[in-house]
Amino acid sequence: MSKQFEIIPAIDLIDGKCVRLSQGNYDAKTIYNENPVEVAKAFEDNGIKRLHVVDLDGAKAGKIINAKVLEQIASSTNLEIDFGGGVKTEADIKLVLNAGAKYVTIGSMAVKQQEVVAQWLNKYGFDKFFLGIDVKGEFVATNGWLETSTKTIYDVLDFYNGIGFNYFFCTDISKDGMLQGISEDLYSKVISKYKDLILVASGGVSSVKDIDAAKRIGCSGAIVGKAIYENRITNEELKSFL
Repeated sequence: MSKQFEIIPAIDLIDGKCVRLSQGNYDAKTIYNENPVEVAKAFEDNGIKRLHVVDLDGAKAGKIINAKVLEQIASSTNLEIDFGGGVKTEADIKLVLNAGAKYVTIGSMAVKQQEVVAQWLNKYGFDKFFLGIDVKGEFVATNGWLETSTKTIYDVLDFYNGIGFNYFFCTDISKDGMLQGISEDLYSKVISKYKDLILVASGGVSSVKDIDAAKRIGCSGAIVGKAIYENRITNEELKSFL
């Protein structure tokens, strides 16, 4: 994890296939490829180093479902993978790391069970985790975006800032999968408040201009999904950030 700007393509998994949702709606999914390993290899061939893999089945079920796909991607590429969706227990953390992920992504638990997650961070090391905060406005959403919390993004960041953890991605659900641009105002506000934060923008990237915007306002990277799959961002444009 570093402040150096990173492009992080996303592979979202349902039934072992590479899909994308719109605004977190499981009924509004598009299947882009039946074989996520092929997709991951193509990213690597184009110079990509990082990959964001989300087990959407796991996020919905509350337990990891697609660990085998993670294993296949990790064994077939040299990509640095973060994997999340359904991580609820220490056994899940071990499963994800043993399957080849560099980072364990934790979302809902990072909001609902902060003391437990703090214990995991201390036990396994801060460098093994990438925490995700999903928001509607500034309020946090959990459980695969099916619930909205009374906590704000600042409540969550205050806690982790207090223990020295600073590696996060933030997804504005209203933007995700909609190709309408990133939440520049929110990210700017968050970055100005937390000086040591390593924040990756997620949701809404529609063109290379949005990646430029994320970099300009001080984000440390951008997670890109649908814009790549629908050819709104070319491989050549991605390479300019590598």
